[in-house]
Amino acid sequence: MAGALIPPRAERVRDDSFAPLRRRWLDVTAGSGFDAAAEPYRTRLAKLGATAAGYRDTMAPAGTSLWPSLPFPSFIATPTRLQTMARAYALPGTGLTDDANLAAAVAGGIDHYRRQVYAADADQVGNWWHWQIGVPRKLLDAALLIGPHLTEPQSGALRDAVDRFVPECLLDDYSGTSTGANRVDLCVVTLLRAILRSDPGKAALAVSALSPVFPYVDEGDGIYRDGSFVQHTSIPYQGTYGASLLSGLATLFAVLRGSPWEITDPNGQIVRDMVERSFAPVVHDGFCMDLVSGRAIDRGPYGDHRRGRAIASAILLLGETASASERARWQAMVKGWALRDACEPMLKAAESDDLGFHARLAAILGDDTIPAAAEPAGHRLLAMSARAVHRRPGWCAGLSMASDRIGHYEHGNGENLRGWHTGSGMLYWWGEGHGDQYSDSFWPTVDPYRLPGTTVSTLRLADGAGEGWGDTRPPGRWVGGATDGLYATVGQHLNGFESTMEAFKSWFFLDDAVVCLGAGITGGDGVPVETIVDNRRVDDRGTALLTVDDEAGWAHLEGHGGYVLPCARLRTLREKRTGGQDPVTRSYATLWLDHGVDPDSADYVYLLLPGASPARTRARAADPGWARVLANTARLQGVRVPSLGITAVNFWNEGAVGGLAASDPCAVLVREFGDGTATLTVSDPRRDLNALTLTWDRPVAEVLHGHPLLASAAIGARLTLVFGRLADQGGGSKTVTVRLS
Repeated sequence: MAGALIPPRAERVRDDSFAPLRRRWLDVTAGSGFDAAAEPYRTRLAKLGATAAGYRDTMAPAGTSLWPSLPFPSFIATPTRLQTMARAYALPGTGLTDDANLAAAVAGGIDHYRRQVYAADADQVGNWWHWQIGVPRKLLDAALLIGPHLTEPQSGALRDAVDRFVPECLLDDYSGTSTGANRVDLCVVTLLRAILRSDPGKAALAVSALSPVFPYVDEGDGIYRDGSFVQHTSIPYQGTYGASLLSGLATLFAVLRGSPWEITDPNGQIVRDMVERSFAPVVHDGFCMDLVSGRAIDRGPYGDHRRGRAIASAILLLGETASASERARWQAMVKGWALRDACEPMLKAAESDDLGFHARLAAILGDDTIPAAAEPAGHRLLAMSARAVHRRPGWCAGLSMASDRIGHYEHGNGENLRGWHTGSGMLYWWGEGHGDQYSDSFWPTVDPYRLPGTTVSTLRLADGAGEGWGDTRPPGRWVGGATDGLYATVGQHLNGFESTMEAFKSWFFLDDAVVCLGAGITGGDGVPVETIVDNRRVDDRGTALLTVDDEAGWAHLEGHGGYVLPCARLRTLREKRTGGQDPVTRSYATLWLDHGVDPDSADYVYLLLPGASPARTRARAADPGWARVLANTARLQGVRVPSLGITAVNFWNEGAVGGLAASDPCAVLVREFGDGTATLTVSDPRRDLNALTLTWDRPVAEVLHGHPLLASAAIGARLTLVFGRLADQGGGSKTVTVRLS
């Protein structure tokens, strides 16, 4: 009669539905789809077995440790060793596959750690993440991989400990630390807890608690319509938290497919859309740009390539539950990344990352029917995260800014203590063969006061200055710009970090150049203010020739590119710099403009020419009409590039210049085409306009394509466009197409 107390459906779920989830968890997370007897899997699996055997043989449970070299709490290292041992038990070809003694050691280790550290009655000390995500995920993973070798009492005790630190109330409210990637991780832990104890209620909770992650957000943590992804309230984070979110969701989609808890939320499509809207824009030739990696940028050399592989791995896994068309596009994209990453070849590096990822990547690289997608040309402006990425044949640039919603930088857990100025208009760029420009020990060796593209007060700052965890937002609201998808005008009203300095900075992204303007540069810190034209890590032999022609107004760095400076004296420095916990030395060529101590309305103009030869740089300097500066003040900044038919203006205030007039602050990009048509693209970077009137002093015969927010258009001798409320558009660009008279 006792059995009658359990509804038949619940009993069936317990008996029939969790065994396949355990198998899928192993396949998806530990690795599958490869021949364990073939290389490189045979060697990699044998190495895993040898490592696990070493851990088993040196395990010596005591009140203060499980291994003498890892004193408790050892939140990362001890659970990781147990997980490694469990994988050696579960995977084929390790020499310890299905070894009962190894499984017993893992079970004993889990229970020992649970009793000594992760106990249901323990006090949570230190970082919350270890207690709610890091430790339980690894312990539960190991427990599932060894299956019945974890006894019923041990399993029940682990369940009680997890329930103590990951109670259901953490998933009741979408706030605090239970948002974005953290919420996904908490749902993964909840699902593992459900699988461990065959608990359908917990499985259902793990799935339902994902729902707040999917919809677009307008502020704080989450996914934005323009492709931005933010974590810690104010930090663009595709590179780490975003990759974790994508990987966690891809795993959950794959493990739960076909089960009673399959994820069917229609907003789940937003996550699939993120692949091309949020992640692809910030991955270049296989590495993830540091401008979306927060405090993680100084986690050792080539961290950008590791993050790129993590994103690629998540995308290929997500593709297994996506549509056929999405899967085909993503496989082609990842294949292109892998083939172009010459600095840390992706397939080779994947051997030590993840055997499942290696198998998936090897399959698409070996399939001639899957094309390798090229780098997409064009511009992506992620206005809500104050980031921009520009791609043209042969080069790529990324821009990192700070605003009233996005912090200058993030530090925490002792990481990224000198990233103060990464939001001060840092302009990253890569030419052919420059895939390691910011990878090879750049962050521990670069001068943190001279990051490329930035305008900074040289006031000395303490390590970890400002609030931790990203709360370093300045008051400036005009941060963003306008793009038609190919070219862009981007601007930043810059308030210096922990400084009185203020500046108005604009970048005009074109075919072979970035035109850089600065105006209204003021400061009262009693120290010089500088604009860093560039700071390139160069060959450590110091053979890259730096040529400067002050009279002609240009400079060239061999193997990198050129710079045109029509009205300024360029300062230069060649130096070797040493830094890092394990000190390394790297060589740099720094080019900067000195605005003097406490400048009053200083300005600058220069052109960056990625990959340009000395001859092309010299020719551009000799042709001042190629890019005509229309204005460069604290009220507006604009340029005209006749050869491209471009007129672009950042209106910091209402005003008129170059035939354009705006009633309010905005960004405007005009392109005239050879077929007699033109486009006008506008945006509201401050996100506060109820209306905007834009006038173009140009005869227009017809409006060919409007926009839903275009309230009215007057044509004739001049064009007048009246837009409705732009404030709700997240700084996004709106384009109108016209036929010229």
